[in-house]
Amino acid sequence: MTENVEQIFEASGAVLRGHFLLTSGLHSPVYWEKSRVLQYPVYTEKLCRMIAEHFRTARPGVVAGPTTPGIILAYEVARQLGVRGIFAERDENGTGRVFRRGFEITPGERVLIVDDILTTGGSVREVMSAVEKLGGGIVGIGVLVDRSSQKIDFGVPFFACHRTEVVTYHPENCPLCRAGVPLVKPGSSPSRTS
Repeated sequence: MTENVEQIFEASGAVLRGHFLLTSGLHSPVYWEKSRVLQYPVYTEKLCRMIAEHFRTARPGVVAGPTTPGIILAYEVARQLGVRGIFAERDENGTGRVFRRGFEITPGERVLIVDDILTTGGSVREVMSAVEKLGGGIVGIGVLVDRSSQKIDFGVPFFACHRTEVVTYHPENCPLCRAGVPLVKPGSSPSRTS
């Protein structure tokens, strides 16, 4: 199925090549633009089905994701599991995530966390923290693509629809910067970042 996932991303134009500034602050010659996949409901449904089927026996009562792509993923995985789908937004300080808009997690409620692309695990950890603050029990984490350079242990079952190894560089060691390749911040206009 991994090959089919990569084919879905390629067919939707979601695998971009160039010089990209990742959310983690790292640079990469390859970027997986999940929004290009999520614009196609048929692809979104297939990918979310993989996550839903993997965690069906964990019996989550709610699926939670971070804003913004996580909203779509949480909704679709929850729809397929027949449970609620909620999302965690940035807190006032921009340093973590919180549930707003009347979203609740009851103490002990079984929560499945979903996200799009895993690089450092920062967004997933922020959602985990928000769930734990409300007393929820995390039954697993499902992502579309795991592109982390090293395996990340979240302490709960983990599933990725696809695993890929993409080279990343710290800005001070980036050969693309040294070569003068324009740096693009994905999700923004295709202009240089600085």
